[in-house]
Amino acid sequence: MRQQLSKITLAVLSATSLTFAASVSAQEAETEAQAKKSVEVIQVTGMRSSLTSALAEKRDTANLVEIIMATDIGKLPDQNLAEVLENVTGIQITRTAGIGTGVQIRGSNSNRVEINGASTVGSGAGRSGMNFEDLSAAIIAGVEITKSPEAKTTEGSVGGTVNLRTIRPLELTETLGSLRVQGEDSSLTTDGVQPRVSGAYGDNWELDSGKFGFVISGSYAKQEATSFRPRVDRDGSLVENRNAAVTRYNSDGDAVVEDQATKRPAAQDYDFLGIQFLNQELENFEYETTNLATTFEFAPNDNMKFFFDAIITDQERRQESTRVQGSGVASVLNYTVPNEFETINFGSLDGVNLGSIQAASRGTIQPINSVDDDDPNLRFNSDTGARVTDTQVFRLGGEWQGDNLFVSAELSSASSDTVTPSLNTQLNFINPNPLTPLDGSSNDNSVPFIYDLTGGSLAFGIDFASPFAPTVENLLDPNNVVLDQVDISRSTTDNSEDAFRIDSTYFIDDNIVTSVDFGYRYNITKHESVSISDRIGGFSKMVDSPNGSLFADLLVAGPSHFGDADGRELALRNFLIVNPDLAFNDPDGVIETLEAALVAHGGNQDFADLTPSDTAAFSIEEKTHAIYAQANFEYEMIRGNIGVRHISTDIESMGNTVVNGNVSPTTNTGDYSYTLPRLNLVADVHDDVVLRLGWGKDILRPNFGDLNTSVSFGTNENSSIEIGNAALEPEEVTSFDLSAEWYFAEAAVVSIGYFSKERSNLFVNKLESAIIQANGWREPGPTCAGGGIYNPAVQPNAIGDPNTTGLCVDVETKLNDSAKTTQKGIEMAVQYDLSSFEDDLGWASGFGIVANYTIQEYSGGSAFYTSATRGTDIFNAINGIYDSAQFVDVTSDRGLLDFSEDAYNIAVYYEKFGLSARLRYTWRDAFRTEDTAAGASLNSTLGFPVVTHARGQLNASVSYDVNENLNLGVEAVNLTESDITQSCVNEGAMLCAQGITDRRITFGVSYRF
Repeated sequence: MRQQLSKITLAVLSATSLTFAASVSAQEAETEAQAKKSVEVIQVTGMRSSLTSALAEKRDTANLVEIIMATDIGKLPDQNLAEVLENVTGIQITRTAGIGTGVQIRGSNSNRVEINGASTVGSGAGRSGMNFEDLSAAIIAGVEITKSPEAKTTEGSVGGTVNLRTIRPLELTETLGSLRVQGEDSSLTTDGVQPRVSGAYGDNWELDSGKFGFVISGSYAKQEATSFRPRVDRDGSLVENRNAAVTRYNSDGDAVVEDQATKRPAAQDYDFLGIQFLNQELENFEYETTNLATTFEFAPNDNMKFFFDAIITDQERRQESTRVQGSGVASVLNYTVPNEFETINFGSLDGVNLGSIQAASRGTIQPINSVDDDDPNLRFNSDTGARVTDTQVFRLGGEWQGDNLFVSAELSSASSDTVTPSLNTQLNFINPNPLTPLDGSSNDNSVPFIYDLTGGSLAFGIDFASPFAPTVENLLDPNNVVLDQVDISRSTTDNSEDAFRIDSTYFIDDNIVTSVDFGYRYNITKHESVSISDRIGGFSKMVDSPNGSLFADLLVAGPSHFGDADGRELALRNFLIVNPDLAFNDPDGVIETLEAALVAHGGNQDFADLTPSDTAAFSIEEKTHAIYAQANFEYEMIRGNIGVRHISTDIESMGNTVVNGNVSPTTNTGDYSYTLPRLNLVADVHDDVVLRLGWGKDILRPNFGDLNTSVSFGTNENSSIEIGNAALEPEEVTSFDLSAEWYFAEAAVVSIGYFSKERSNLFVNKLESAIIQANGWREPGPTCAGGGIYNPAVQPNAIGDPNTTGLCVDVETKLNDSAKTTQKGIEMAVQYDLSSFEDDLGWASGFGIVANYTIQEYSGGSAFYTSATRGTDIFNAINGIYDSAQFVDVTSDRGLLDFSEDAYNIAVYYEKFGLSARLRYTWRDAFRTEDTAAGASLNSTLGFPVVTHARGQLNASVSYDVNENLNLGVEAVNLTESDITQSCVNEGAMLCAQGITDRRITFGVSYRF
């Protein structure tokens, strides 16, 4: 019996045939019918059906694309869209607490996201479009990734364009319906199973006036993701050896040789690194996502169709994270000898060998009264924030097919409104068993710590064996904490893009050029941002810090399950935090209670002020005209297209200029035009072999924040001015692709491809200094011909005429750099199944495999990192240099963040007798990132991004068709609970942070009707 394709696959295939209809002549109806017939005889369903259909579509395209199709309604291969894309060759993803949030296509985060070909907008100041965690995979029927653009492809991407496709109702052959109910459980969360519900309904009807179709799909999901992220800083913890002549210079420039015996009694015969800072972070995010997608289509006749699409999303990402800190430990650094040491080899940077040094690996940190009477200090942080984003994408349009002319037109509107409220609190623990009496001069209070950094683990906690240690009861007593500070934010961001486009194809008979595409697109893009934040406190003295007893109703015990992921016994447990549920649900009430505690306590009073500053708000408006023309050709075994896209953009950046308290609205403008040629060639050199070549140019527009020209001019002649640049032009991207595909069986392929991307006109941060004239003064302005920017508020003193006002000062801004960078690599993929061997293998013919491998490299650019002061101290000490006048900085090319040189995916699946199972292992090489535990700055990582070690992750899924309508399934993400490890400077050098991740299990039932 011949099995039919799933209804969702038929819908996507039919939609695809419409998408590519403009590239074939109207006279090729017979060929098209044959193609449809060939698709209908594929003897597969479910997972194999989706893989086969996607492969067939890719093979027929004139440019390089990758395609993923759902096996059925709401059943893409993964629950998260970022993880769906991770299946594609050349794509890697980054995760936040285990949830896929970022996608790198060929090493680049700068990509474009569309829905049904219409632009989407993001929640922040970036350009890539909609956040992947905001849209459920349950409402998406297929994903198309364009790696080699055509002239008709909208500009604005470096890596590629991701187009998310929904179901087209007029292509349904029967009523389409599905309901799916699931629950997800995380191994590290404490809130139990989280619900997921999704469903779809669609149908079409023949009316007297034509054919009408309607589809609606929606989903509601709650999800909780947790990871434990301990961090240990050993950057500012250098203890030079006892024989070192450590030389510093005083304010007069005189050399001062430090007395090692007095200053560093812990010094050994060798330099070593002690402990600078301890931070235990529990990162917890709760997601609540509602998605709705609907499409109406009406075809009054066979040559005309009208459509309306609406995609509406509501995303609430709620953060309830905690941090427990051991601060002030460096106060006793020079007096504390670790129990054990390890040798840290920092490796090399840019060909320079950095050498090795000893570092603390086990030991305790005890209060020492004679050195410091109140450190080390224990702090409790509750980080409560949210990102609440409402997104809408609408499309309204139609298309008409004449004898030789095809025309489509559409209006689209995308908008995203985001609010990011946060209320973060920090409490200082007051040890009731201090070394010294509480005199109100400080809110630090002598807590002993113990640490064990061996075995690739960063474990630490309170040293309860110490006579100075508090008890568990002490730690949970509100009387033993004081309020240190409260950080509040109520920022908003509104993004939108309204666009009109018209696309036409003229078909040509009996010619090498089979058709000509031409079109026009106009869009208005807007970004509006208001940053509102304030801090209460930052109290350094107990005399100003209200005691916890004054706000005890707000306090709850913090999470105590830090060891659940790896079984560690050594951790910071039993502590108090401000109730995150109250902070989230009633932030005004929490602030009111804390301010009442300030009043009751007395001392230095500080209250919240959420009035935005005069430079807190800015807006950007861009208007872009784009025209394109593209010739599609076919001659014997060669087919493809060649075309050109021309764009012209005008920019307005609106903000405020503040001079001596006087506010003036300002508008800065910029404009640019680019012509972008694009070529795609396909050679069907054999019935089963396809060769592809793609070449083209694109642009990457600057982020909106880089265009912000709101600025405040102060009176200090030495202060530089930070300002955006409305005249900043896009980066230019030139791409080249060459690939070969061998379709050696009905549903099988082996492919290999080479790609390169050259980027120029790069965005770089520049400090442009104002010149010093022969008289020792800076230019008086206002032209500042020698550099810098004119500050009309400056009151010159040492470097200008004190009898005047105004001076040229240094300016920090974004500029375009003439340097170039190159990304290039090789992509390999294989897809094969054993279905054709059913007679020989029986049940084993249900197995199949999909695998890919990417190797890439990055070079060029003029930007670089420089070692921070603490890093410079360490690297020079390794080379025996202890005189700060002789110090040499260490530098490293900036490279590309989140860029792995090697990555692979391998998925083995089985599908037969109603059983569908899939096991996927994903691995990516080490990469540099600035995403560290508790937001560590470059200053605390020696001046360089941390390196996330190479990591693999195993996902699995199993489902069973009870009957033709009912399906039961279970899926597991991170089955082996693979952890994240981060090192400073180089992979495997100094262990800086860990990410101890969760395992997520999703189980549920689907019903189709």
